[in-house]
Amino acid sequence: MRVDVNAFVGSYPYRRVPGTSPEALVAAMDRTGLDQAWVTHLPGVFWRDPTEGNAWLLECARRHPRLLPVPAVHPGLATWRDTLRQALEAKAPAVRADPTFYGIDPAGAAMRQLAAACGEADVPLALAVRFEDGRQRHPNDHAAELPAAAVRALIRSDARVRLLVTHADRPFIEEVHFGSTPAEAARMWWDICWIWGPPEDHLQTLLGTIGSARFVLGTGQPLRLPENAGAKLDLLDLSAGDRAAIECGNARALRDG
Repeated sequence: MRVDVNAFVGSYPYRRVPGTSPEALVAAMDRTGLDQAWVTHLPGVFWRDPTEGNAWLLECARRHPRLLPVPAVHPGLATWRDTLRQALEAKAPAVRADPTFYGIDPAGAAMRQLAAACGEADVPLALAVRFEDGRQRHPNDHAAELPAAAVRALIRSDARVRLLVTHADRPFIEEVHFGSTPAEAARMWWDICWIWGPPEDHLQTLLGTIGSARFVLGTGQPLRLPENAGAKLDLLDLSAGDRAAIECGNARALRDG
């Protein structure tokens, strides 16, 4: 079983990206040996109300059972608790919020309230550090990257919250992990899509210093090549148990609490 916890469906507003349809995503999963993907509605990230993409995302997941929906929740909207409830009713493996794209304080009161509500509901909260390299971004794409300090603030805001942080690189992960208590660090999971693999030693180093239990397979497709994440693991010196944990076991632990 191989689970991709970081995939997207729907068009990207700033450039043409191939393979954004649900059918294309499933085909890419077949090509790369992925059994399941947690998916986000990509256009909604950039909408004033990102939750307007949730209905389409849920319908997409009903038509393609291998795709598990990760609905967006905007804690700055009056209806955000209803949105969270709907995600729970749909048995979503996680919900997501991208505060810098929503124009709200990533560690402000609204995000802390959402984190607490997710902790109470026992559902992970997903956040992306970035979606593209800053050198590739369109001049109109002004959203700041998620600060490491905001992740630390959110994990400390409620002892029940579990965070899935995607698109983080080695310095970001180390800043958050080693700036957190062991109990806080145990409630954070990191996908590997933005961590350098061989010939750099970033992923191997993180697995050695932090441990494989904190990392999950995430491709970032179709904004990133889905083959990339698997190739990193192929080139590492990993035990069968560590690889199985990254490819599936840790995602199960994240989802089940």
